[in-house]
Amino acid sequence: MASAPSAVLGGDATQHGKALPRRATRRVLPGFNITLGFTILYLSLIVLIPLSALVFKTFTLTWPQFWEAVTAPRVVASYKLTFGASLIAATVNAVFGLLVAWVLVRYTFPGKKIVDALVDLPFALPTAVAGISLTALLAGNGWIGQYTEPLGIQLAFNPNGVVIALIFIGLPFVVRTVQPVLEDTEKELEEAATCLGATRWQTFSSVIFPSIAPALLTGFAMAFARAVGEYGSVIFIAGNMPMVSEITPLIIISKLEQYDYAGATAVATVMLVFSFALLLLINGLQSWQRQRSGGNLQ
Repeated sequence: MASAPSAVLGGDATQHGKALPRRATRRVLPGFNITLGFTILYLSLIVLIPLSALVFKTFTLTWPQFWEAVTAPRVVASYKLTFGASLIAATVNAVFGLLVAWVLVRYTFPGKKIVDALVDLPFALPTAVAGISLTALLAGNGWIGQYTEPLGIQLAFNPNGVVIALIFIGLPFVVRTVQPVLEDTEKELEEAATCLGATRWQTFSSVIFPSIAPALLTGFAMAFARAVGEYGSVIFIAGNMPMVSEITPLIIISKLEQYDYAGATAVATVMLVFSFALLLLINGLQSWQRQRSGGNLQ
């Protein structure tokens, strides 16, 4: 026998055996087709059209001209410095950015809010100001350089300065990407691992790190992408010596100043292809890491 509430609901919901039509739910945002169309239009205006203009300008060169422009010894040396320094800086930021995020999340200490605000300083600081500041510190007559250069350690006007500048501007990307994930990690899992006899390193490597690895890879990719295209903070501290400390963005600027627009776009296209391929690879690694973490949890 049906209960009274069920009977009442049944009587209200049907008329002569036919279900009443349900009121359509009103959505805050428009439907999928409209939002997808707007997204494609916006991305086309902001990203796709400028990048396509870059590629089309490169097509004005013949293949021998393009190859000569992108494989000149000076340009190849700038590739090695730009991508090599960016990779080193992103790796350093992945390690120390994780450490900074860990301290900000897990510990309370005097001046914590000041340290937290300092992490965002490279975001707000103009890159030219960052470059001038680092040069004033690390040059031979700077506060730090005056002590390191007598020891044979030159930190400015060479590739070392490029790496230091890229570390400075890339650190916030790793910290701000990993920090919220660390805050959301379940403390119960760590406590369970400790109760089962796991050491601190075993708890970190087997419980904590798998959950933050995708975020850490994301921060690494963002720091790397920012470092590859960085210009303002590097030109002051690099020295800009051809074949030694000249970055690829400076090569592009130099070609533009010489009105070699096709050559500049050719070099920029190579940078675009390499950067996109590396970001695609990192995104694939992130997807694989998430699937692996999900499989382990199950």
